[in-house]
Amino acid sequence: MTKPLSTFTAATNNTPPTPATAPTYQTNKRRQTPTTILSLDADILCTIFAFLNMFDLVRCSLVCKFWNAILESRSLREFYEKKLLKNSPTSSSFEFTKKSLRVTLGEVAMNQNRLALQCGRFHVDQWRGHSTAVSQCRMKMGTVVTGVGDKVIRLWSLDSYKCVEEYLIPDVLPLVDFDFDESKIVGLIGSRLCIWRRNGKRSVFPSLEGKFIKGSCMRYSDPEAMVGCDDGAVRVFDMYSRRCTQIIRMHDAPITCLCLSEDQLILSGSTSGSVTISDPSSAQKVATLRSSDVRGIRTLCLGSQLLFAGSAVGYTYCWDMRTRRLMWKTRVSPNVVYSLQHMQSDKSTLAVGGIDGILRFLNQNDGNIVSSCIIDNKLLSTHQSNSGSIQRRKGKRLPEDTYINIDVIPMTSRPSITCLAVGMKKVVTTHNTRDIRLWKFKDNNTFML
Repeated sequence: MTKPLSTFTAATNNTPPTPATAPTYQTNKRRQTPTTILSLDADILCTIFAFLNMFDLVRCSLVCKFWNAILESRSLREFYEKKLLKNSPTSSSFEFTKKSLRVTLGEVAMNQNRLALQCGRFHVDQWRGHSTAVSQCRMKMGTVVTGVGDKVIRLWSLDSYKCVEEYLIPDVLPLVDFDFDESKIVGLIGSRLCIWRRNGKRSVFPSLEGKFIKGSCMRYSDPEAMVGCDDGAVRVFDMYSRRCTQIIRMHDAPITCLCLSEDQLILSGSTSGSVTISDPSSAQKVATLRSSDVRGIRTLCLGSQLLFAGSAVGYTYCWDMRTRRLMWKTRVSPNVVYSLQHMQSDKSTLAVGGIDGILRFLNQNDGNIVSSCIIDNKLLSTHQSNSGSIQRRKGKRLPEDTYINIDVIPMTSRPSITCLAVGMKKVVTTHNTRDIRLWKFKDNNTFML
């Protein structure tokens, strides 16, 4: 049941709005009924919300219908509209009022994320996450999972740098690739698939009755796991029946990377340099996208309408998924691009990392490099956590519009980036070492909305 909203007067300056009336409680009633955040009335919540920035407000709007209704109330909208127009004179009052507050704040948040990644100050936190080298990381819903290289997969909290959960690889076969959702982690181990459930249970089953062609990559979308193989085919496995339900021939060369679209299309890159799109419902090829790189495609990333690819000779490609046309290609590195990613709702910035160890940010619309980042050797601080020593180092942006001679940059400032994952104003990287790095960016012109 939606709680009726109380009225309050919105402030016209930077001070938070004040509730019209303060609720009174009897002492004995307070002892009998503990007060929680969900039991506060609209006036008090409005006052609390007025102290939050726009990203936290968007998160609050998703808690429940009551909180969302408060954030959409007229008085609170007027308060934030005045703050937005004051801090951003180019904003239009009409544009603000015709959209929901959550949509407007979300757009502001993404703009601040863009400014932070492209030109904001940053530092890098580094900690030892594994006993031996680790090369892969995944980030979803604010959770980071790392693995490939040793015999364990670890799930991390980026707030405390604490290892929240740990999953052991069951045998001597190497972990090739993995993917995860909120309830399970699915890994490709040699010629088998393994499921680690978040409740602690684990199950392993052979892929295709032990006749599985070597797999090099995989992606998981409940209830199916897609495995890219060296024979150029993608094998689709039902994770509940534990059977291979489809074999889709996509390339004449080994598959190197996979990604899935929202409408369940399978996209795969290969060592031949092509990207193939297939529809598993018909097991037919939809399209083949060609690149100029005969040494192969190494990584793929799919946005709402754009497909990005990184190649073995340092090129980044962008295709329009609607027309299947190549929009742009940019050589961002003299050597292999191992990983590229962007936030799902971000349509402006693409993060790219590879063998030269420079973290680059590209404009998604034209492929231009907008910033290049490395780790400064200057140690800012060291502190202890449950995971051991956390070193904080200063970040450094390289000069723009100049040729970057990477040979003069120490290797300690640019260890090869084997994988990266992008979040709000942050990037997690692995480097085929024991360390995990978290790049934390801050918009120099951030205002608290």
